[in-house]
Amino acid sequence: MKKIEKNTYTLIKTVEERMLASVIGSGDVDVYATPMMIAAMEECAKKCLEPYLEDGEASVGIMIHTTHISPTPLHKQVYIHAKIQEIDNKKITFLIEAKDDAGLIGEATHQRCIIKKASFEERIKQKYG
Repeated sequence: MKKIEKNTYTLIKTVEERMLASVIGSGDVDVYATPMMIAAMEECAKKCLEPYLEDGEASVGIMIHTTHISPTPLHKQVYIHAKIQEIDNKKITFLIEAKDDAGLIGEATHQRCIIKKASFEERIKQKYG
């Protein structure tokens, strides 16, 4: 991994029908689903790291602790902001906030690990044949 020069990244998503809790099955209401918010949080952290990965490296999520505190309806924008809190060798810890135009909707602490993609995929093949 290269030296990290910019430790933040912001991602903007518009809530689409396929992202609703009632559609994906995580709830019964037509609002932004928690699993979709978590996926966007991980995507934001992943994109924050991408410019600093060496050839053959990737990052994988290894932990997320999150709260989803406010609903967002269909067609509204969600702003995900990830900030690197700590770098411990190959383990990167992020603080992440999700907001919509009405304010904070969720927060997370997320960890990603930098891996060598080829050896990681080889371990998967050995594990599952």
